[in-house]
Amino acid sequence: MKEVKVDPRIRRTRKLIMDAFIELSSQKEFKDITVKDITAEAMINRATFYYHFEDIYDLLDKSLSEVLLVNLNCETYKSSELNEEVVSSIFKAITEFQMSLSTRCHRGYEDTIARIIREQLEIIFYHMLVNQRSNDDVQTLKLTSVMLSWGIYGASVEWKRSIEKVEPEAYIKSVLPFIMSGIGGM
Repeated sequence: MKEVKVDPRIRRTRKLIMDAFIELSSQKEFKDITVKDITAEAMINRATFYYHFEDIYDLLDKSLSEVLLVNLNCETYKSSELNEEVVSSIFKAITEFQMSLSTRCHRGYEDTIARIIREQLEIIFYHMLVNQRSNDDVQTLKLTSVMLSWGIYGASVEWKRSIEKVEPEAYIKSVLPFIMSGIGGM
């Protein structure tokens, strides 16, 4: 399959809009950010904004997804074997992503963040499972991917809530044997 080339000007403009949004999100609550604010910050017109994004929620979704993908380094994981080291590394990337968001205004769109994290994790885990267990049926692999993504995401939320802050690696280490024995028993 041939990869479609995207004009560098389009990539640059999208990045400019996303950067303007991220900058504004550190100054204002999401509900208070308008397309006008973003276009002024990015020094573009409204038509350019709407050429790249449907609305501000689409921008939020795509910005968070892109930041998460960079944090996760998805392409590396998709071809990796699903083992304790990889699960621990993914958990650490998720916690770093969540901590980076805690310095931004994200009250009111936790559900969007949760959905984005879980969707990206499902994709990553599915690719890893297909590479390891290509003989298993697709539905089983998808269900396992969903369960893993919810489990890792849930653990990261609990880590963030915990009063006693421990390093993410130490936190996930206690449940890794259960995760890995569950995967091995498929």
